[in-house]
Amino acid sequence: MASSNYLLALYEKCQKFPAGKRVFSAMFARKAPYFRSIKPYISELQPNFCRLHIKKRKAVQNHIGTVHAIALCNGLEMAMGAVAEASIPKHLRWIPKGMQVNYTAKADSDIRIEAHTAEDAWQAGDLDVDVIGYRADGQAVIRGTITIYISEKPAR
Repeated sequence: MASSNYLLALYEKCQKFPAGKRVFSAMFARKAPYFRSIKPYISELQPNFCRLHIKKRKAVQNHIGTVHAIALCNGLEMAMGAVAEASIPKHLRWIPKGMQVNYTAKADSDIRIEAHTAEDAWQAGDLDVDVIGYRADGQAVIRGTITIYISEKPAR
């Protein structure tokens, strides 16, 4: 089923090729150069939901061998951005306004990040997007709320 949303259409198109999700993830990571530093992998994208993975590797580790806070925050922001782009109605636009995070456990494995919103949330004003990162055993390691400001696109 072809989507009318540009990002979902690209995601669906990439699925037709070998390593399509990897290709899509690399393409989307180019939207903000710092996203590439975490080498993200988007395994699922649909309106109001994104699942993204970060491999625990030397480049994203801190001095105690866990995934460092900024890598985790980059993952949260990328997952939120994918949800926003895949979900927002065409007559609206969004911009990040703030981010609140709590580190709840050591990030000592690969990380799975999930961002989600309610279907009816996409209207002008502030929207809080919930984003949670989990380690391999399912324990949440980071919980975040990213507030985005939604407004009408200007008339052309």
